[in-house]
Amino acid sequence: MESFVNPFRPGAGQPPPYLAGREHEKIDFEKLLRQSPILKNLILTGLRGVGKTVLLESLKPIALQNGWFWAGNDLSEAASISESSLSTRIIADIATLVSSFTIGETEIKRIGFTATSETVEVKLSFIMLMSLHNNTPGLESDKLKRVLEFVWDVVKTKVKGIVLAYDEAQILKDKAADKQYPLSLLLEVIQYLQKKEIPYLLVLTGLPTLFPNLVEARTYAERMFNITTLDRLSEEESREAILKPIETEGCPVTFTEHGIAEILKYSSGYPYFIQFFCKEAFDAILQQIKVGIENPSVTIPEMVNKLDTDFYSGRWSRVTDRQRDLLIIISKLANANSEFTNKEIAYKSVQLNNEFKSAHINNSLLKLIEAGLVYKNRRSKYSFAVPLLADYILRQENENR
Repeated sequence: MESFVNPFRPGAGQPPPYLAGREHEKIDFEKLLRQSPILKNLILTGLRGVGKTVLLESLKPIALQNGWFWAGNDLSEAASISESSLSTRIIADIATLVSSFTIGETEIKRIGFTATSETVEVKLSFIMLMSLHNNTPGLESDKLKRVLEFVWDVVKTKVKGIVLAYDEAQILKDKAADKQYPLSLLLEVIQYLQKKEIPYLLVLTGLPTLFPNLVEARTYAERMFNITTLDRLSEEESREAILKPIETEGCPVTFTEHGIAEILKYSSGYPYFIQFFCKEAFDAILQQIKVGIENPSVTIPEMVNKLDTDFYSGRWSRVTDRQRDLLIIISKLANANSEFTNKEIAYKSVQLNNEFKSAHINNSLLKLIEAGLVYKNRRSKYSFAVPLLADYILRQENENR
């Protein structure tokens, strides 16, 4: 018992001990790897906490087992600020895979009375690829196309294709005011390569704002991707995520049926919340066992307070008082945790004697979208970008009464 490590991992992007409920998505990805030529790429989207990053990482070994290279990274503001910075990010990721490939030899001559020369292999290094990029004439897209074509010509006898996989891709946007179009660049380059039947497969994960950004950048983007929207796990899948990790030999902790039911209730099937509650419950039970308590118990509502602090409070602290008023009104809608409209918000505000005009609601929602709390979906309705945010808001309101 002393050496048994808590198997649950609620950290951002941390792989759980058992990945429940994502077999269908893995099968679909394997089908994409079998395309010839590549006609469809992949988008994994969903709210925070549904396991997008974890699923993305689980696809990597599938690609490798099928004979593909896998290059990728988390997209950052720095990598997406301009076309050239995105190109540099992609080239750097590719270079880590291909730097051992030799593309020729060069002779280095020594200077001096006893001059000698040395033959050195030329590798497909980051420096070499950036030199090729910089010396290619034309636009930034022409430079990146040339580099990726060159890479494929070198490695094509060794692999079936190259997956370019990027997480947090919702931050990738065109910036017309700055005359920078990194998202359009990425789509244009991938479409160009695939038209030439060069097997680069693009996999992007991000919040639900990702796909609208793609379509806004290039209308043909809708035809380039299969979209997989990750949702909460079913009750059966949630039970597996709870129980499988503690079925290992020697595990000193068990969960009662009542405890499992409480975790199911408060997690609502969201993988991050399942990991969070299970980790907290596991630690609490283990400590009680160590001090000799025969029937250890935990209360999930106490853990909810810790979840509020760890997961929600940072986001809540960044909104203004008037935005909080609007969010409280939204949270009292019957459909607050699914989809809602401007009209529904306005009507509810009148009912609650805290009236918001339609124009004010629109402006506030735009600011909340920028803050990452709300997003507008393809049906022109709004949803919370953070799972079960309405429940948290109502808890905060009750505490402040």
